[in-house]
Amino acid sequence: MSLNPISQESTILVVDDTPSNLQVLFDVLSENDYRVAIAKNGETALQRLQLSQPDLILLDVMMPGIDGFETCKRLKANPDTRDIPVIFMTALSDSVDKIKGLNLGAVDYITKPIQHEEVLARIQVHLQLRNATCIMEQRTQELNEALESLKQAQTHLVQSEKMSALGHLVAGIAHEINNPVNFIHANLNPVQEYTEDLLDFVQLYQKHYPNPIAEIQKRAEEIDLEFLQSDLVKILKSMRIGTDRICELVLSLRNFSRLDEDYCKPIDIHVGIDNTLLILQHRLKAKPDFPTIEVIKKYGQLPQVECYPSQLNQVFMNILSNAIDALESSGVSNSQPPTITIRTFINDAQAIAISISDNGVGISEQIRCQLFRPLFTTKPVGKGTGLGLSISHQIVTEKHGGKIECFSILGEGTEFVVEIPVGHLVA
Repeated sequence: MSLNPISQESTILVVDDTPSNLQVLFDVLSENDYRVAIAKNGETALQRLQLSQPDLILLDVMMPGIDGFETCKRLKANPDTRDIPVIFMTALSDSVDKIKGLNLGAVDYITKPIQHEEVLARIQVHLQLRNATCIMEQRTQELNEALESLKQAQTHLVQSEKMSALGHLVAGIAHEINNPVNFIHANLNPVQEYTEDLLDFVQLYQKHYPNPIAEIQKRAEEIDLEFLQSDLVKILKSMRIGTDRICELVLSLRNFSRLDEDYCKPIDIHVGIDNTLLILQHRLKAKPDFPTIEVIKKYGQLPQVECYPSQLNQVFMNILSNAIDALESSGVSNSQPPTITIRTFINDAQAIAISISDNGVGISEQIRCQLFRPLFTTKPVGKGTGLGLSISHQIVTEKHGGKIECFSILGEGTEFVVEIPVGHLVA
């Protein structure tokens, strides 16, 4: 009858150069339902461990060739075998030798001549300890995975609420602006026609009555009639340009939010980038303490790509905003004018690639490797949430089956490259 409830699942490797000791241990362990492997020296034991690993090792100290201490040292130096419990077997009673073995990583000592009950009891204790350790490590891993899932769920929740609020805000603003602008824009044509008719009438009056009475002459001088006639036409043209610009901005806001398009559809990537740039136009303009940021667009010939437009627009927004922040906060490398370069092309993997680079001072490798980690930010408190790039990573990799990478060299700038497969989305 087995003395050990876990013996049927456990393999013991016995390493001893004495055949009689091997036979005794083999018989005792086998009778208690342990699987037993044997090795007559340290070299053979190390070779056997390359093929299969036992749950525990009984290791003789005094052996020809490499002794038990050296064998144990090599076991603990190998990541694949360092966690296997080692129990030394020795006739030595010197405490110095025992301390040496324990310092090398052994978990226990058995003194020869071997007592069967003692061997079985010590083996059972250390196997139970190992099993408990394995269970604890497994639970720790499961907890870490659960924590990571929770972090991702929280990030998704924040992203969902943030995008929902932003989308409704943008859509509401666009709607409120759109109505009065459309009214003004629609009435500019008749206003211009009426104005031209009135000016023609005034000119006709001046032609046939070149010498008006004193009161009319005085009033014409007060309002500078000649300047008014020429400037009024210019004002109307400026108003038309202004309303055209507002209409473009409203359209860009609506395209950016795309609340009614929570599904994938084929789009022109360049339209999304241009809409995002239009929204960020105010941040690209010169400021009292910083010059205009030039945007260089090098668009390639791209097919339409199946994607979620609003989410991909958010990726562009996050990357471009970070590039602007980097240029404004850290300055420009080599005293060059601040520049953001956007390139699009089909890469070697036959995916659409969007490269967004700046000529800032770059970022260190220590920071670069953490950029996509949730809640990581280098910005001051209140300036950044640490979610922008982690959300962008999830949008690109999980939602679109693509890839996003960051490359940076200190003193030369930073580049983000987004790859989107053409027509291959993750459901």
